[in-house]
Amino acid sequence: MRAVQLEELTGPEGLRLVEVAEPVDSTGVVIDLHAAGVCFPDLLQTTGSHQMARVLPCVLGLEGAGIVRSAPAGSGLSPGKRVAVLTTEGGSWQRTVVADASSVFSLPDSVSLAAGSGFLVNYLTAHFALDERARYRVGETVLVHGAAGGLGIAALHVATALGLETIAVVSAPEKAEIATESGATHVVLTDGWKERVQQITKGRGVDVILDPVGGDRFTDSLRSLAPNGRLIVLGFAGGEIPTVKVNRLLLKNISVMGAGWGGYLKTDPGYLARQWNALYPLLESGVLQVPEPTLYPLARAVDALTTLKERSAIGKVALSFE
Repeated sequence: MRAVQLEELTGPEGLRLVEVAEPVDSTGVVIDLHAAGVCFPDLLQTTGSHQMARVLPCVLGLEGAGIVRSAPAGSGLSPGKRVAVLTTEGGSWQRTVVADASSVFSLPDSVSLAAGSGFLVNYLTAHFALDERARYRVGETVLVHGAAGGLGIAALHVATALGLETIAVVSAPEKAEIATESGATHVVLTDGWKERVQQITKGRGVDVILDPVGGDRFTDSLRSLAPNGRLIVLGFAGGEIPTVKVNRLLLKNISVMGAGWGGYLKTDPGYLARQWNALYPLLESGVLQVPEPTLYPLARAVDALTTLKERSAIGKVALSFE
């Protein structure tokens, strides 16, 4: 079968389209993928800068969606079932994967296989950040940096479904339209964003900030929090890892917290199932929307990942096997 392997730690250019044997595991769920998600941790893997090191060559990809080919008895899954799957060990950038049943999730009819292929990592990360880390309260205001990227759009959809007011920060007018379509209550451009947020909130500030960008806007994010506000660190797509002068935390009793969803699952294995149980009814009813990703054929995995590197991707990016 076809797969995309990382063979050198040279960025996206270290990827190769290869032929590999299908995985064999009689204890797992065998899934023929329709598409596989592309996310920022994949990009970090290509330079060896992700905290989870991989032995080369390896198949990248953390998520995908497709059709169950076979499943062990008692798994609750059967051949022909439409599912999304987490593939943190074996990689999803290959036509067929095998996964433990606890990492396979039945998709409601309202979510296509293409959309489902890039749902799990971003949407469950956003839910984790708001629910477990920020401990959101209905009616609060959430600001989302990088709001036209895959994680940013997921955060807007999840926050809206949870009854939260949202402010989206985007870098260009064309991205503002995407954020509005994703449910943002307000959209502001990065140029002058702090002043605009103060106007929107009448000087109070926002309750929660979700920041996958980092960089030089971090200090202004702290200044933009309301009393008891929480800034949730999701990553550093902007490149620079900022630092915190902790005296700022005392001024308005604000907090800075990390949201490492993947690491948290290792400390609380049952959390993933609880998340799915919380979000599935919202997906099934249509309250939580999952937009279609930008699809690239598997042979163009380098191009797909480069859009993340150059921060030109709008919304979720995925690789198609069809």
